[in-house]
Amino acid sequence: MAEEGNYVRAHVYISGLVQGVGFRYSTYIHAKRLGLTGWVKNRMDGRVEAVFEGLKPNVQAMIDWCRRGPPAAVVENVEVIWEPYKGEFDDFEITF
Repeated sequence: MAEEGNYVRAHVYISGLVQGVGFRYSTYIHAKRLGLTGWVKNRMDGRVEAVFEGLKPNVQAMIDWCRRGPPAAVVENVEVIWEPYKGEFDDFEITF
């Protein structure tokens, strides 16, 4: 079971040139490597939205990666909303 304070949840919105550049797939690969759970999806407004759950340093590393994104992306802004850890996901996935 997660020890209090070690596991966190971040709800993230990434804006800029982030659709059609492999952002979701790259996020998926990176999140899996970091052992995170949650999801990533494209939004109708052109942003990418994601929820990451896992160890705090790993979630922070994922957020830091989102500020750069894959090579073809041009990230303009990353909005992070810290939420209570829920432990509701078994894996990380791309959703629609």
